[in-house]
Amino acid sequence: MALTTLNVADDVLDTPADETPERPVDVKRAMLDAVGGPWGIVASAIPTVVFATAVAFVSLPVGIGIAIAVALVVAGVQLRRGQPLSSASGGLIGVAAAGGVSALTGSANDFFLIGIWVSLALGLVTLASLLVRRPLTGVVWNAVHGGAHAWRADRSVRRAHDIATLAVAAMGLVRFAVQEWLYLADSTGGLAVADTVLGFPLTGLVAVVVVWAFRRSTKRLLKPRT
Repeated sequence: MALTTLNVADDVLDTPADETPERPVDVKRAMLDAVGGPWGIVASAIPTVVFATAVAFVSLPVGIGIAIAVALVVAGVQLRRGQPLSSASGGLIGVAAAGGVSALTGSANDFFLIGIWVSLALGLVTLASLLVRRPLTGVVWNAVHGGAHAWRADRSVRRAHDIATLAVAAMGLVRFAVQEWLYLADSTGGLAVADTVLGFPLTGLVAVVVVWAFRRSTKRLLKPRT
C-alpha cells in the first residue's frame, strides 16, 4: 500500500518542469492510472485479506507464502491488463516486505507493521508541513506545475491546500491510531479489516479533497495561452 502511494507520487512528479500550463496536469487521472485503475485499487487489498484468513488455519510461513503467491497472481493480472511494471510490482514488493518482517519476528501481526509506521510518518510529515505554513499538497502542486507559482500568496489556494493537507494528515494519523490499537490487542483479523477499510475507501475520500485543491489552484493560478 505504501509502495503504491510512492509510485503515484513518482508518476505525478515526473511531469517535466518546463511544460507550459496550456494543458494542466490531470491529477485525478494520473493518480488513478498510477495505481492500476479501480481494479488495481481493489486488488491491492486481496493479499492482505488472504493472509489474515490463511494464518487462522495454517502456519505463519505457509500463510506468508500464500499471500505472496496471491500477490504474484495479482501482479500478473495487472501486467496482462496493460499496467506499467511499477504499478504491478508495487503491491508485490509491499507484500514481500511485510511477509519478511512477519517471518523475521514470528508474529502474524507484524505483517502490518510497515504499514502502521508508514501511516504515522505520513501523518506527522503532513502535519509538520502545516505547522511551518507550507502545506504539502500545495508544495506538490507547485512542483508538478514548474515550481514557479506564488501559490502561498493566494488566500483561496492556500486555504484549499491547508484543508487538503489536513485531510491527508488526519488519514495517516487515524490509520495509525486504529491499527496500533488493534496491533496491541493482538487482533490479526481486525488489522486486516482495518487495513482494507482504511485503505482504498478512505484514500479515495481524501483524494477527492486533494484533487479539489489541485483544481482550485490550477483555475486561479494557471492562465491558458491565447
